[in-house]
Amino acid sequence: MSVSAFLKLSVLAALATIGLKTAAWWVTGSVGLLSDAMESFVNLAAAMFALVMVTIAQAPADDDHPYGHNKAEYFSSGFEAMMILGASLAIIWTALHRWFSPQPLESLGWGVALSIGSSAINGVLATAMLRAARRHDSIALEADARHLMTDVWTSVGVAGGLLLVPLTGLLWLDPLLAILVAVNILREAYGLLRRSVDGLMDRALSDEDRGRIDAALQQLTSEHVHFDHLRSRRAANAKFCQLHMHVPSEWLLGRAFRERDEVERRLIDSVRGLRVTIELLPEGKEPVGVRQAEG
Repeated sequence: MSVSAFLKLSVLAALATIGLKTAAWWVTGSVGLLSDAMESFVNLAAAMFALVMVTIAQAPADDDHPYGHNKAEYFSSGFEAMMILGASLAIIWTALHRWFSPQPLESLGWGVALSIGSSAINGVLATAMLRAARRHDSIALEADARHLMTDVWTSVGVAGGLLLVPLTGLLWLDPLLAILVAVNILREAYGLLRRSVDGLMDRALSDEDRGRIDAALQQLTSEHVHFDHLRSRRAANAKFCQLHMHVPSEWLLGRAFRERDEVERRLIDSVRGLRVTIELLPEGKEPVGVRQAEG
């Protein structure tokens, strides 16, 4: 199943959970369940925006965007982070009001059952989406899946805490749970926003991918060929690396190109989705720009 298909399922799941969680809040009057329902609206907006950004990211390169549109996925996770931040502040405001004006809760059994039902929907979908995110190497899909999984644990925590209210008679447990939900959502927002900024600022490949590249180059290095000035960056599921390949100056151009093609093939085989740029140089020579930088 494609990334877009999973995000469409996420939209449908958000609509279903909004209905279930809103009903849970309606029958109980719990501000904790209200905060949980508000987060589902964030899920809906985030899934819809992610679907738009993934569609843009999959567009082929053009004259204005010769390296493609892959970075559009980072706008998706950044937008989701800002939506989560807004929802968490709204939850805290509502919880503080209920803290100073506590109200009794009603029909907790139905409310908790509806909340757990919505969590089951999100849990199944989030698990499938995380597997697909690793398969497709999609940060937008991973961000949406992790947000859904956070929503699952939030709902379970709220439901479990609410069951303690009639047992203890402590009405302030309801707004306290809502505040804890908001703090957890803030943590998720920070993580998503940080990853989005890293991606937009051309963060280098992961240590795991860089290790695979280094291992491949080490195997390809010989008394005639060596490599230096390796640089890498990532744009969503597109990975880039560029490097210098030094060969003997007496080699014919055809031989040098055949050796370079073999290096490209080995690097692409070692890291999925890698796009390689290799500059051929005679032994002992460096481009003018590199010489000036080193000087």
